[in-house]
Amino acid sequence: MKQQVLVLYLATSALDAEVVGWSRYDGTGRTEPTAGDGDEPPYETGVEALRDGWRLFQASQLIPPYPGHEYDTSFMKHEFFFEKMS
Repeated sequence: MKQQVLVLYLATSALDAEVVGWSRYDGTGRTEPTAGDGDEPPYETGVEALRDGWRLFQASQLIPPYPGHEYDTSFMKHEFFFEKMS
């Protein structure tokens, strides 16, 4: 069995939030996705990915911002890793 990985960055920590960024990795060798290879996300929400058979195996830890830094820009905080096995 070979693994496909889908990383979705959501607008909030809720799985039904809008996808704002994504990455794909295909260990099967059937596709070779690259960064920026599409303008539309593969799914509108994380829940749509679940409904399509992707298994959620990791969600980023929720860390509150340090006081006074609530509006600083930084990394995308709401990162979810999904997998499919083929």
